[in-house]
Amino acid sequence: MFADEYGWWFSAEDNTYDPLSPSDVSKGYDESIELVKATFTNQGPFDGVLGFSQGACFLSILCALREQGYLSFKFAILVAAFKSRSSGHSIYYTEPITFPTLHVFGDTDRVIPKENSEDLLKHFSNHTTLNHPGGHFVPTQAPQKKVYIEFLEQFVKKT
Repeated sequence: MFADEYGWWFSAEDNTYDPLSPSDVSKGYDESIELVKATFTNQGPFDGVLGFSQGACFLSILCALREQGYLSFKFAILVAAFKSRSSGHSIYYTEPITFPTLHVFGDTDRVIPKENSEDLLKHFSNHTTLNHPGGHFVPTQAPQKKVYIEFLEQFVKKT
């Protein structure tokens, strides 16, 4: 990865991040958690949260924190998500995530192979999946939009 990239945390002391390699480093992670908690307190409430790539990995951890009562939101959308390989984060994958989540991943994603996204699904018991034929992006074609709409409709208040 590149040293000038931004991220929720770095997996190496040189401020780089490798999403698929195990690491004992999670530099900046605690600051990111505190930023999110402060944002929820100062700018919330939020109905849902969306994360892409490392943001979706981070969101999987936020989902575990939500299950533990540290955050409050109704749903999560995780695009190109994967389990954190930081050793200290394994505690977030021990209990099932039970609230509604939508997991979006591409068949030809070369950054986060779909097998990594599928592996994360084991930890979510109330999930919807959207598998698309593309790569590492948020799909927006009509068939995918239909899945997003159907997922989000359950959170819209009917009057």
